[in-house]
Order: sequence, then C-alpha cells, then structure tokens
Amino acid sequence: MASSGDSTRAIFFALGANFAIAIAKGVAAYFTRSSAMLAETVHSLADCGNQLLLLLGMKQAQRPPSPEYPLGHGKATYFWSFLVAVMLFSVGGMFSLYEGIHKLQAPEPLRQWWWAAGVLVFGIVAESISMRACLQEVDKSRGDRTLWQWFRQSRQSELVVIFGEDLAALLGLCFALVAVMMTVVTGNPMWDAAGTIAIGVLLVVVAVLVAIEVKAMLIGQSIDPLRQKQIRDYLEARSEIAHVISLITLQLGSQALVSVQARMNEDSDVDAMLRQITSIERGLKAEFPEVRWSFFEPEFRRVPTAEEQQRL
Repeated sequence: MASSGDSTRAIFFALGANFAIAIAKGVAAYFTRSSAMLAETVHSLADCGNQLLLLLGMKQAQRPPSPEYPLGHGKATYFWSFLVAVMLFSVGGMFSLYEGIHKLQAPEPLRQWWWAAGVLVFGIVAESISMRACLQEVDKSRGDRTLWQWFRQSRQSELVVIFGEDLAALLGLCFALVAVMMTVVTGNPMWDAAGTIAIGVLLVVVAVLVAIEVKAMLIGQSIDPLRQKQIRDYLEARSEIAHVISLITLQLGSQALVSVQARMNEDSDVDAMLRQITSIERGLKAEFPEVRWSFFEPEFRRVPTAEEQQRL
C-alpha cells in the first residue's frame, strides 16, 4: 500500500543545499560578472525563502480544529505552497528574464570564468543530493505511476513544490554551466544572456505547472486517486458491506474527510447496524491514518420502521 512521502525531510535537504549554493553563487557572480550566475544566486535565495514558507505552512496546518474551523487548518499548507509558486514565478523567473534581456542589450564579458564553472559544478552536485532525497520521498507515494502522473495526482502540495523547485534548480544550473562554457569557448557574451533567459523561461514554466496543481488543492480536491481506490477496495472487502454506492473524499492538508454510502449485507436492527458502522469506521481510520473525519450512510434492503428511522 502506498504511503505519503516525508515532506519535511525533503524540505530540509532542499533548504540546506540552496543556502550553501546561494552563498557560493553570490561569490562567483561578484567575481565573474555573469548574469546567468547572478540569476542563479537570486533563484537560490528565493528558494531558501520558499522552503521557510513551506515549513511555516506545515506548522500552521497542524493547529487543531476549532468551532470557527471545524475541519482544522490543513489547507493552510496549500495557501503557502501557492504563494511559493507565485514567488518562484516572479522573483525567480521574471527576474531572470529581465536580467537576460538586459544583458542582450548591453552584453558584458565574463571575468574569472573558472569561479562560475566551479560553483556551478558544486551546485549541480548539491542539488543532485537534494533531488535524490526528494525523489526518495516521492517514490513512497507514487507507486507504479510515472513522475508526471504522480505530479498531477499527488495531494502533498509541499512535496509537489519541492520537487518542482529541485527540478528547476538542477536544470537551471545545467543551463548556466552550458551558458558560461559556451561564452568562454566562443568569446561571445550573448551565450551568457541566452542562458539567463533560458533559466527564466524554465522557472516560469515550472512555477505555472506547480501553481495549477496547488490551485486545484486549494479549491478542494478529492484525495490521491490511488489512495481513494485503496479505500474503496478496503470498504468493499468488509463483510458488513454488500456494495459501496458512493465514496466522496476531500483532502485537507495531511488529513482527509471520507463520506461513504453503502448497501449493507444484512437487514440488522438499528443497534446492530450502528455497531457495524462503528466497526467499519474504526477499521478505516486504523488502516488509513490520514482519515480524520468519516461519515457513513447505510442503505437498507427493507424499509426501516418509523421508530428505527427516528433512532437513525
């Protein structure tokens, strides 16, 4: 049975990698005057801030339910994840595009290019470690699905964001390294500007894709389709249930709400029926710990008496 990946572990790996890389990139950008390197420095600093926002969102999502928020604060993580996508688009993507276009208009030669190359190689290694940690957590929940299928179907917004950030960061570093090396080989600083623009386009595309996924969760999505199938299979395997008529789920951060309408196997009296429902719900929550709220509506083969209807 698929489980959820540890988003916190992936976030801390990404935060550590981005902080170290941002410092190294900033030093290299100062000595080389590379616009691609400057864009990557801003990108890494923005990623550090983004990861802190994700941690804040996860902490807020853990607040307990209250009369004002009867279903808890789980969706807080979606708000912060969406904000991270906006920042990735604006601070990362749009700044890189602006810097690249500016360098096209007023190109500058690279100085001490080996600083840039060394830092970029270091950054690729560090981001690869972060990406590996992220993929380990992704693999815990994606099952037999491709990465694209998992990205479209996952309900772990913070893990979706970290995956998108790590992927953009790793590819962006590769683009920057190619841009720097082509500038050195050809002596044409236009390659540096082109690399900066490519990084900007990459960040904008990733930010838009992440925002689309998180927006759907923010509005209110069902749980992961793979997990929902597992819940349906579990319910239909219960001896008390003849047929699951409908199954409605709602993802609320790391927790879920489940509503079930099912036809029961036996025409028991109301007290026996209530005991069966209690047993089913307890078993469901034990098997699927993320299910915090459950609502069960039984269907009778016979019409209950007026007294039984009152007791229901």
